[in-house]
Amino acid sequence: MNLRVLRYFLAIVEEGSITGAAEYLSISQPSLSRQIKDLEEHLGHKLFDRGSRTITLTPAGELLRDRAREIVLMADRTEAELTSMDKPINGNVYIGAGETEAVRFLTRAAECMLQQYPQVKFHIFSGNGQAVTDQLESGLLDFGLLFEPSDNTKYSYISLPTADRWGLLIRKDSTLASHNGIRQEDLEQIPLLLSRQVRFDREFSGWSSFSEHELHVVGTYNLLFNASLFVSEGCGYALCLDRIINLTEGSNLVFKPLVPELRTRVNLVWKSNRHFSSAASQYLEILRRQIGTENACKSTEARKTL
Repeated sequence: MNLRVLRYFLAIVEEGSITGAAEYLSISQPSLSRQIKDLEEHLGHKLFDRGSRTITLTPAGELLRDRAREIVLMADRTEAELTSMDKPINGNVYIGAGETEAVRFLTRAAECMLQQYPQVKFHIFSGNGQAVTDQLESGLLDFGLLFEPSDNTKYSYISLPTADRWGLLIRKDSTLASHNGIRQEDLEQIPLLLSRQVRFDREFSGWSSFSEHELHVVGTYNLLFNASLFVSEGCGYALCLDRIINLTEGSNLVFKPLVPELRTRVNLVWKSNRHFSSAASQYLEILRRQIGTENACKSTEARKTL
């Protein structure tokens, strides 16, 4: 295998046909077909099932598609990092995160960096904790945001000076909307939508005395915006983190915090043995300074209160 043929293969996957891919790549269709046939013979597996008008991937083709995307992306990243080593700081920073207000903390550091190094580009991958760690392990991300508790034994990490508050997303016409907060007994009586980004037994073990199986769970969600549409239409209540959905005056939804309060901290993690690009190294330095400044400000405010 070589990168050129892998790019050809991915072009066919994206275009859905050899003819379309040949036009996109500006090469002849017979030449493209021959190179894909050579690839199939080299791998010992058929990659496409060819129909009269369309082609579909075989199981071997699906595996190669996923691996080829990672290989090509890693090759492009490596080339970009090597060519920029002797230049002023530029290049790319890759960050993975779930839905959390803590991302705003990262964006402030990114804004500071872009003011100093406008040639830098940030690439954000959104996904749950497992998806983020998978991308970290494969080397496709520089940093990932993970909720506590998480296994940080194989990562370096810094704790962000912020925490997300758990609560319930509710329609304004619900009787629960008039409550100051949501208690354990409230959750036991309503249809719930739960996030797939967290394990209920781990996240809520210190807050509740019941298990997920004792709740009336009507669904799960990965992205809270989509879940909020279910809530808006009366299809349940979403157990979620605060400040992810923008609840304007025109919204028919309201957020009510859990009582007693339950907060989740977030860590920025990276592989301990990872060799950072100059852009990623500088971003981490800016983020460390920003965290130090914020912690110092909090200490000053605490002393003033005393």
